[in-house]
Amino acid sequence: MMKTGYEHIQSLRDGRQVFLDGKMVDDVTTHPAFRNAVSSAGAMFEFASAEENTATMTYEVEETGERANRIWQLPRSYDELVTRRKALETWAELHCGFLGRSPAHIATVISGMRMGLPVFADHDPQRAGAFLDYYRFARDNDLFLTYVIINPQADRSKAAHEQADPHLTAAIVDRDHEGIVIKGAKMLGTSAIMSNEVLVTCIQPLKEGDEMYAFSFAMPLNAPGIKILSRKSYEAGTTNTFDNPLAHRFDENDAVIYFDEVKVPWERVFIVDSREMCQKQFHATPAHVYQNYEAQIRLMVKLRFLAGVAKRVTEVNGIDKFPQVREKLATIATQAATTEAFVNAMEAQGFYYDEYYMPNKNMLYSAQVVAQETYPKVIEAIRELAGGGMIMLPSSVEDFGNPELAEYIFKTQKSPTVEPYDRVKFFKLAWDAVGSEFASRHTQYEMFYAGAQFVVKHHAHRTYDWERAGQMVDDILNSYTLEDELQRVARQPEPAAGD
Repeated sequence: MMKTGYEHIQSLRDGRQVFLDGKMVDDVTTHPAFRNAVSSAGAMFEFASAEENTATMTYEVEETGERANRIWQLPRSYDELVTRRKALETWAELHCGFLGRSPAHIATVISGMRMGLPVFADHDPQRAGAFLDYYRFARDNDLFLTYVIINPQADRSKAAHEQADPHLTAAIVDRDHEGIVIKGAKMLGTSAIMSNEVLVTCIQPLKEGDEMYAFSFAMPLNAPGIKILSRKSYEAGTTNTFDNPLAHRFDENDAVIYFDEVKVPWERVFIVDSREMCQKQFHATPAHVYQNYEAQIRLMVKLRFLAGVAKRVTEVNGIDKFPQVREKLATIATQAATTEAFVNAMEAQGFYYDEYYMPNKNMLYSAQVVAQETYPKVIEAIRELAGGGMIMLPSSVEDFGNPELAEYIFKTQKSPTVEPYDRVKFFKLAWDAVGSEFASRHTQYEMFYAGAQFVVKHHAHRTYDWERAGQMVDDILNSYTLEDELQRVARQPEPAAGD
């Protein structure tokens, strides 16, 4: 049930249609725009399938007795939730949190929906059966899934069916006894180039008249009619690991996915014609909470890495003993620790959804509100600590290959703690983490992956225990009355003359 890194990479040589720079990519596993990201994904599967990592990365499936990747685990206790988190945390450390749409993310979405299977069954038992079969299929084949759950922006003042082109957004254009036919676009297909299959649905509220856009299904990314329109590749703009150690290996890529009359068989359709159920699949099941909990685990690892970058900046520049610098580092450390504290609080204050143990909703959504504000601040703080150190660097690793240039580099790239070579190496990493085009995309990603800030704050508002907070206010107010206080004042003796 566990696949190796080699097996995953080979599974991507499936004839999928990926487009970049006006051309169709023949093989994403070898193309210079994608091959290293694909290799990084393969390394994750290789790690998870290694015998020495069995206890950490796998669990025993009750109905089969086989072992599966913990990303598919349905925790039934606090201990199982924490054990799964430790596995996800270990996996995220392989990419320092920079693969936002790693294999763990959509597996967590599907698992959250699986825990809410009765919600699907109450709506349509046949579609619920199709979903249960798919969960088992994805788990047992150790699939790497992505999703596209957002409609193209276009005219955001209008509903999907009100757009000039009714097929701009992926819609059902036909159906028969075999399945439905989908035409139109969805986004953001992050990691689509290196995933096996895609979950296609809508997390945005749909309006009356949008029923043709109300569906949920999963299909292989090499299915006839699926076009993967890649954004600019940051990996393609790098030539080596030394100059861009993150972008060169962890550019997971994003893509618009266009469905050119794709036939989806009924056994892959989980929702059809129901705007209400499209919302319920996320919010009436544990899916939305569970998936965003996974994202907070990844962010926790990422902020831990960035805190390490910040500390190393001060050491390399010899400013780590300055009081004002330590104050700045303390702020970054606090921001990283806050995310970790939220993750622990989500687990400790979790709740049971039927037989399954889930992280606390309000702790999760509060963490997301904080995260959207925190990440840009951490990036800005590292920039301030580094000053011009991340900019005034040799143009590339090739400069070291020129003896004359290398001599100048060793004269000018000075540090009280490391050799010039190591100073350049580190600041290349720091720039790739906070200042490069790759880094800029990550700042945008962390600010908006959970949704617009007002949406995230709405979730925090609706899940807070306002009743408990209000009860405390009422308890104080009910502990005294106006009449009692007037009588108490009346009984007070008059002050003596001269007092």
